[in-house]
Amino acid sequence: MAQFNTLARLQSSKAALEKSRLQVEPLPPLQEGEITLQIERFSITTNNVTYLTFGEAPLHYWSFFPTGDSDHAHMPVWGFADVVESTVSGIECGERFYGFFPIATLLRMRPERINARGFFDAMPHRLPLTSAYNFYTRCSADPAYSQDLENYLALLRPLFVTSWMLADYLQDNQFFGARRLVVSSASSKTAYGAAAWLSEHADVELVALTSAANLEFVDALGCYAQTFSYDQLEEIDSDGDTLYLDFSGDPELRSRIHRHFGNALVHDCLVGFTQTSEMVSAGQRELSGPPPKFFFAPEQIRKRTADWGPAGFNERFAAAEGGFIAKLSDPGNDWMRIVEHNGIESAQALIADLVAGRMDPRAGHIVRLDANGN
Repeated sequence: MAQFNTLARLQSSKAALEKSRLQVEPLPPLQEGEITLQIERFSITTNNVTYLTFGEAPLHYWSFFPTGDSDHAHMPVWGFADVVESTVSGIECGERFYGFFPIATLLRMRPERINARGFFDAMPHRLPLTSAYNFYTRCSADPAYSQDLENYLALLRPLFVTSWMLADYLQDNQFFGARRLVVSSASSKTAYGAAAWLSEHADVELVALTSAANLEFVDALGCYAQTFSYDQLEEIDSDGDTLYLDFSGDPELRSRIHRHFGNALVHDCLVGFTQTSEMVSAGQRELSGPPPKFFFAPEQIRKRTADWGPAGFNERFAAAEGGFIAKLSDPGNDWMRIVEHNGIESAQALIADLVAGRMDPRAGHIVRLDANGN
């Protein structure tokens, strides 16, 4: 059996997320009960910046793939990897899995609760962490999987599960009494996924906020009733119960929203951060009206799994995801184009651009690695 004993991995500075370093180091020998996966393809989006931004709280994203250095963390990504070593019955070399990975060439895992769909990684440091991130799906058993759709699955599945569960959470709570949703960073893929679903399945007005450069793009998406630039925020009608759906995390924008809508603002839902230069927690800034409440997709997943049963949840999600990916992978779709990059160094540049906000909203970025990280 071939030996895989050299690991290349990218680590991000916790103090300056745009800065990263590449390390090449020995990988200890494979132990009984472990497997080695070679990470071959993954997406990088603003969602991954959110993982880094939140760090140890509330979902302990820095803890999934420890670096051994208190100043640096792994950025978690979603993608595909192949088993290249296995000492575990039921996991064969050559099998391909989808899941949560570091930006690295290889990952050691300890599979447990193995079944036809996949397995959970039971490395000791991962046991206390959110189980939704510890499950790895066998591509051969995934009804949505197609080799031709790998790039779309890597990009859209982690975003759409957040989008879909967010839409479900809002519907489940009757939009907290709101009849209008004001959506910041409306050009982001996660915002679009939620807005696209709600525009077809809910009787609520969706109002987009975006940069002036993205106005035309967002307006053409077709799921927002109105589109405004951030400079035009105060032009939005402030009457009527309003829910703020915050995908930007910009504290100044949040303050403007609260001032402008005043008592009409019934809920402030914080989903993710696309702006990270001046991030503050909800308790660090005094606001009139409802305090920001962070949305946790895993909590809504747990609730709906209890409500519908695991099979019922998987069936509903597969149908929603399949329709969304079919729509966006259609050759006539001009909402997103796939951009492939090769090598860990390309991931460094993408992360820096994402943190700085230098990204084309139409681009979906995929990084491919070989065994050497190229």
